[in-house]
Amino acid sequence: MRIAQIAPLTEAVPPKLYGGTERVVAYLTEELVGMGHDVTLFASGDSCTSAKLRALWPRALRFDPAVIDQVTPHMMMMEDVCRVADNFDILHFHLDHWPFSLFTRQPTPFLTTLHGRLDLAELPPIYARFPGVSVVSISDAQRAPLPQANFAATIQHGLPANLLRPLPIQPGYLAFLGRICPEKGVDRAIEIARRSGITLRIAAKVDRVDQRYFEEKIRPLLDQPGIEFIGEISDHEKSAFLSGALALLMPIDWPEPFGLVMIEAMACGTPVIAFDRGSVREILEDGLTGFIVPDVAGAVAAAGRLDALERGRIRAEFERRFTARRMAEDYLALYERLATAEECGLRRRGVRLAV
Repeated sequence: MRIAQIAPLTEAVPPKLYGGTERVVAYLTEELVGMGHDVTLFASGDSCTSAKLRALWPRALRFDPAVIDQVTPHMMMMEDVCRVADNFDILHFHLDHWPFSLFTRQPTPFLTTLHGRLDLAELPPIYARFPGVSVVSISDAQRAPLPQANFAATIQHGLPANLLRPLPIQPGYLAFLGRICPEKGVDRAIEIARRSGITLRIAAKVDRVDQRYFEEKIRPLLDQPGIEFIGEISDHEKSAFLSGALALLMPIDWPEPFGLVMIEAMACGTPVIAFDRGSVREILEDGLTGFIVPDVAGAVAAAGRLDALERGRIRAEFERRFTARRMAEDYLALYERLATAEECGLRRRGVRLAV
């Protein structure tokens, strides 16, 4: 198939450090190319891909201090995609509802994977305006706030099978990996570690929007004994970081749509202790790949039961459920369904194609 992958310009594909959406786009793109498909990636110019790269901005907007208005480069990219849309069998967007208006006015079938939260008051009107647009959820839990959307499938994320692997490191600490913001719960991770008497190592990004929260609420907590703040780490550092962890802590306080960090830990054979929010029950199997807990006290108790989990079985579950090849096969089946002449005609007439 001739496939267009349209990524956000905020980060490179794959991102140099933190970045969930762009990371998933990279994994999917590489698998599709490896399966023999003709893939074009619309992304920033510092992206690295075996697909055809169509660069819409010289470098990731996050690292371009000259860019104040990030909307403008994305608008330019949308127009560029539209002008060449008839060169493709399918257009796959990773830009939430941005493409809805423009791309319902052209014949090439398209879909959008929704990577973020859907419990926002401004979303129902736009989905009501475009009821026939096919969207993909990354967990069934993600759909709950917006059941009226035309969900064509739920396709969970995957990682390249050998990107992260268990390393022969003696686990000796709890880990927090990701982004520091109120909903991710690094303050609760610190409390869990302190109450468990186990060192916590924090490998996390601080966005500009969260800088004040970090300085006022989190930085004072980092001076406590047994708390180590590392900062952002890259993919090639994650296997060692996660393999050395007794468990990954994920004390979230929001409806997590997926949680890529959970399957990164599983790829390293590392159990996850996660609060029961959002997609957690769809990703983890309690008592096999980790523990699903209601609160800090439950997490502290779970930290004392980690010896009951087998790291080899955790890695095996990753290989069974969360590889990039499985993700690509799921998307390819959806592409082929949406690209049939009959369904394209139905889509243009606004008929829902959800299953």
